[in-house]
Amino acid sequence: MMRLVARAWRLALLFGLVLSGAWGPAAASPAPHERPGHGHGDDPDAHVLVLGRISDDPKAHYEQLKPLLDYVVPRMAEVGIREGRILMAKDAQQMGSYLRRGRVDWVSETAGTAMLLNQRAGALPLLLTERDGVSHYHSVFFARRDSGLRSLDDLSGHNVAFQRPSSTSAYFVPAATLLERGLRLEILLSPTDRINRGAVGYLFARSELNIATWVHKRLVDAGVMSNLDWDNPRRVPEAFRGDLVLIGRSADYPRALELVRPGLDPKVSARLREVLLEAAGDPDAGEALLRFFKTTRFMPVDPASQRALDRIGHGVAQVRAEVE
Repeated sequence: MMRLVARAWRLALLFGLVLSGAWGPAAASPAPHERPGHGHGDDPDAHVLVLGRISDDPKAHYEQLKPLLDYVVPRMAEVGIREGRILMAKDAQQMGSYLRRGRVDWVSETAGTAMLLNQRAGALPLLLTERDGVSHYHSVFFARRDSGLRSLDDLSGHNVAFQRPSSTSAYFVPAATLLERGLRLEILLSPTDRINRGAVGYLFARSELNIATWVHKRLVDAGVMSNLDWDNPRRVPEAFRGDLVLIGRSADYPRALELVRPGLDPKVSARLREVLLEAAGDPDAGEALLRFFKTTRFMPVDPASQRALDRIGHGVAQVRAEVE
């Protein structure tokens, strides 16, 4: 399996990994040209809608994305869309490049990465994405019950485990929350690395289960994850729970967003928004939505959610400036 994934990424780096999402069987397609927007007479791909994804597992994500793209494309014919493609990026920097150059039209991301793409590439929020019946969530901080830590202000001089640098709930939001409280963050080489006076040391544990395990085994003083993961026994085993205590949380924020690139033809953007908003009420979309990260519906960006996104955008900028 690892050989297959490695081979897929080698192909991605060489050829851009553009996968067909049209009505017919899946097949490799040439990478789309740089496009100023749909509807331009000199654009050979004006009829193509490209759905992008930041991925460390292109094959698995392709299987999640293709059913929804297959559902959307036939319903976009009135605005000139006749074909769909999927383009994978290895990280936010590459996806930002694709968006700026018009190689990706539409991307689905969690709030932190969405606002990062907004800042780097001008990506525009189109809709909120409700997954598994949840449209908003928050981050929680936790420690061992016997640690003496009872609030976020107690973390000065201690270390905390984040998940990975691209995580909204277990990096961007909690890191910004600590910075807002005047705490300084510094990365550590290992859990035993010395923490400078007045700072909060941090490491990346790579998974929520690892975060819970590191805290429980006293490898780190505190951990962070979403409230959904905190309530999931596969992330925080019941055997750990009695020894752990919540010491803080963030404000609520949207779980995920659909974004479009700057310069996308307004008619295409408007029709895509309409199709996605109507999908939850269409029985033909049920399986495609389920495969699309257990999406239950798409929702307009309401004022409260926009304010939350603005806060996250400010936090992402602060994390990039002061931490990374």
